[in-house]
Amino acid sequence: MPAYNPAATLARVRIALRLWFAGFRSYRSIYHPFIDLGVRLGVAQAFLHSAMVKALDWQSALTLARYEYPVSWMSPEHAAVVGLAIELVCPVLLALGLFTRVAALPMAILAIVIQANYRVLDTNLFWAAILCGYVMFGAGRLSLDAMITPGLADSALPIVPRLIKATASLTMRLGPGFQLALRLWLGWTLLRAPADPALFPTVSAASLLPAALSIVGGGLLILGLGATLINKVLVATVVGMQMMSPNESASLWMVLLLARFGVIGAGPWSLDAPIYDRLAQWMKPRHGPRGADNWPRVVIVGAGFGGMACAAKLRHLPVHVTLIDRHNYHLFQPLLYQVATAGLSPADIASPIRSQFRDDPSVRVIMETVTGVDTDRRVVRMGDHEAPYDRLVIATGASHSYFGRDDWGSFAPGLKRIDDATSVRARLLAAFERAENAEDTAERDACLNFVIVGGGPTGVELAGAIAELARFGLQEEFRRIDPASARIILVQSAARILPSFPEPLSARARRSLEALGVEVRVGSRVQEIDGDGVVIDGQKLRAATVLWAAGVVASPAARWLGLKPDLSGRAPVDERLRALGHPDVFVIGDTAASLAWAGKPVPGLAPAAKQGGEYVVAVIRSQLEMRPLPAPFSYRHQGSLATIGRSSAVADFGGLRLWGAVAWWLWGAVHVMFLAGVRNRISVVIAWIWAYLTFRSGTRLITGQDLAKDMALARTVSER
Repeated sequence: MPAYNPAATLARVRIALRLWFAGFRSYRSIYHPFIDLGVRLGVAQAFLHSAMVKALDWQSALTLARYEYPVSWMSPEHAAVVGLAIELVCPVLLALGLFTRVAALPMAILAIVIQANYRVLDTNLFWAAILCGYVMFGAGRLSLDAMITPGLADSALPIVPRLIKATASLTMRLGPGFQLALRLWLGWTLLRAPADPALFPTVSAASLLPAALSIVGGGLLILGLGATLINKVLVATVVGMQMMSPNESASLWMVLLLARFGVIGAGPWSLDAPIYDRLAQWMKPRHGPRGADNWPRVVIVGAGFGGMACAAKLRHLPVHVTLIDRHNYHLFQPLLYQVATAGLSPADIASPIRSQFRDDPSVRVIMETVTGVDTDRRVVRMGDHEAPYDRLVIATGASHSYFGRDDWGSFAPGLKRIDDATSVRARLLAAFERAENAEDTAERDACLNFVIVGGGPTGVELAGAIAELARFGLQEEFRRIDPASARIILVQSAARILPSFPEPLSARARRSLEALGVEVRVGSRVQEIDGDGVVIDGQKLRAATVLWAAGVVASPAARWLGLKPDLSGRAPVDERLRALGHPDVFVIGDTAASLAWAGKPVPGLAPAAKQGGEYVVAVIRSQLEMRPLPAPFSYRHQGSLATIGRSSAVADFGGLRLWGAVAWWLWGAVHVMFLAGVRNRISVVIAWIWAYLTFRSGTRLITGQDLAKDMALARTVSER
């Protein structure tokens, strides 16, 4: 039996607490807005149902106002109209989260008046409690109020800013008292203490909960101890009891009230508050040259898929994370070609790095270019600056490889950065503009020739997107040329396109490209590229636009570490993704030469980089907890996808092969899920739906391009 290690135990406790805190924050930030929305919709539906019944049978509504619910200071007709107006207008505003506090107030008053003067029901009490909570705290993030309140608070509208400040003051001053009163009210009910049925519900204690759980839960709620946990237990139990005894209608409203209580919390006047604050202070990182808490320093170079996945997991551990990238955004490279072909905007596929870690004080983001690594001093060099590390993760990806002909780069750009995509987009669109203005037929033909070098997924997707842009996106927009007459040539040196896919899928992809009008040349080699076009198998082809999708080379990470790279420039790593000879340096993604795919090289795909980043976190966590290291890294291939054009794609999942519309829908769903941020997902989906339904792409802007220089170059080419 291993000896007891106090340091290891303390490390495990600290990590467990960090993970619990992270889970709690994630739950509040992700699920609470949806819970709040569900509660609002439930209450709004009940009031609207009552309103519709009255509106459809107005005579019955008048009878109720005259005999069942008379109001001494209003006529029955006026009382019925006012009640109907409240039940029609306010629930709609509540459901939308628009002027929530104002909308909830008359609804709460209506529920209280009915309970006090007409019919004593548990449902009325639950409604009143829920609605008073909305009066006090307003709606959550999934509401129109959350969207417009910041702007209204600083607007020039009369009175509105003052009202918003008044409601904020109301929450700050009376909110803790309301949270305490709600806890006492619920707790007293659960304790099964005698109480006036007009003030305290009876159903919850009598039939919805076991006696022991009811009493324990009531006591904990009154004390405000473990309120978050007991709230979930009570909700689950009430739901279970309701499933077994579905006759009690008030149980639904008790569930919604308990759910709403979980959103607003126990408040500062509870035992949870000092305990949580104490733990939060203990777990909070203290920044400094070394960190007063002595937490290890983990530096991640590169904010691609691997680096972001690593940082997202590390932020929950007791470590200081420094994420370094030369850009301030995380880029979704698989959709970069759609920016290049005017299908998407750059903002659709990129998200600021800092926004991803806004709520993580242990993560620091640095926008710098790394120039080297000093493994002896354990620092990352960034020009005149340095970042010390205890563990280093290099996830710097790859760049274009022209196989020794770097001079081709200025004539045949590739796609690795947003700047590349916008530059390619400008070249493509400017080529059509020059063709429209060309007087010489040869010059016009050269402008309408587009050559893509490389028949892998990037080349295939580029060729298909350019063909669709020419055939559909620019249709009827020019007067002297027909964009559909553009000639798109895909050049592949191998015997078939998509060589990493099974041969039947490659053949289907080729047929789909040819159906779009793409010329596919396999077994062909590009021998020269210049400003006049390309030489393919000894034949000169004049083309104003040549794009490179033939190969990549890893970043100079191997040179930084003093290691010999492989033929693709990747740094050699061991079975746990550690750079050879450097046990505290991890290399992941396209930068690592790993044979973790059943003895084969790990492909340069986004899932591989993410798996590598998550595996490194598992190794670091094992080291922090002083446990044995996890099993060696093993890449789990999740399949290969490539889209060719409208409703056409291929997908290979080993034993399952898909093509056509099914593969196209799957490709779209997978890429949307991999995007970072809800805004990006929504924006991309809307752009795709618009383009699919209208055959129009909306980002056909020529930017960052000197058109006068291009026109002069085109004239020079035509004179040769």
